[in-house]
Amino acid sequence: MNRFVVLDTNCLLQSLSRRSAYYKVWEDFILGKYTLCISNDIIEEYEEIIATHMSPIAAQIAVEAILRANNVLRVDAQFHFNLIKADVDDNKFVDCAIVANADYIVTEDAHFNALKSIPFPRVRIKRLHEFYEELLSR
Repeated sequence: MNRFVVLDTNCLLQSLSRRSAYYKVWEDFILGKYTLCISNDIIEEYEEIIATHMSPIAAQIAVEAILRANNVLRVDAQFHFNLIKADVDDNKFVDCAIVANADYIVTEDAHFNALKSIPFPRVRIKRLHEFYEELLSR
């Protein structure tokens, strides 16, 4: 069964290097084993953060790979739910997950824990290691 997933930027960043313990997350995306849900705001953040932590060239390559992939669902969140109050910048991932009807957001950011107490709209989260384990078990 194909999963629809929103990857928080730091989780994507941790998966890009072949030396990373979580490289399988990126590799399985490239192989089409899950659908990555994105918005323009998310892509812009991916590019900015990857360029800062790796290089502008790495950012360009990663973003182009995402934009060209067949297993990407690109959404435009017209409505903003503002479910995360502690860091409103994180809401771009929440809004994308809701509009895309994603199975979950993969994140290590504690701000997303606020979603656990919100019954509607329901947005599930998984930690990076949980998503990694799920990919291994397939």
